[in-house]
Amino acid sequence: MPRTARIAPREYVYHILTRGNNRQDVFKEERDYRKYIEILQRYKERYKFKLYHYVLMKNHVHLVLEPVERGGTLAEIMKGINLSYVQYYKFRYKHIGHFWQDRYKSIIISKDNYLFACGSYVELNPVRAGVVKDPKDYKWSSYKVYAHGKRDALIDEHPIYKELSRREVERRKKYRDFVNGMLIDKDAMKGEMNRRVIYGSEEFIDKVTKEYEIEAVIRLKGRPKKDENKKK
Repeated sequence: MPRTARIAPREYVYHILTRGNNRQDVFKEERDYRKYIEILQRYKERYKFKLYHYVLMKNHVHLVLEPVERGGTLAEIMKGINLSYVQYYKFRYKHIGHFWQDRYKSIIISKDNYLFACGSYVELNPVRAGVVKDPKDYKWSSYKVYAHGKRDALIDEHPIYKELSRREVERRKKYRDFVNGMLIDKDAMKGEMNRRVIYGSEEFIDKVTKEYEIEAVIRLKGRPKKDENKKK
């Protein structure tokens, strides 16, 4: 099987996860978060990608983005963002050695309600981590753009959100209700993205796996457990 992260056609949306090496902190002060956002904005202007959701955690970053036909590829986008932030961090903190953990991870997301669910997964990250109890109380995410109408030049509101209602106030309420449902009924979506390569309906997964000859879920390494019944 080819490495999934290299299969990144422009027509898809991607959930991106980038971690600090050995889960080390990548943000130490408020100015670091602001710098990363500044870099995101710069590369949005350069490569024209759409950014639907994000959250900046202390030792990792989640982005939900879509490359566009006349913009940069996913590889160009992420290389630019990650390299620029590394240069800033190393200069500021005199950091030596590897900074990011391996390559960024990417999951192909279908442009339907699964994109909606992926966005709530990203924005509920601070809740799952125990940093806050309500996603509105976390500063470095896109949640308040959708849930409370906060203005954020980084965010492109995706069509699924706009289809919730013609009225902006009602859209916000429906989004809050949706995320709250994920928080209460699905335990803040804990484990929802574990080992996934594709996130969508069975039909979407079948289409992508066949087209690019990839598996929808990463298999765990090592030998499978023996069937205890066979020993008897």
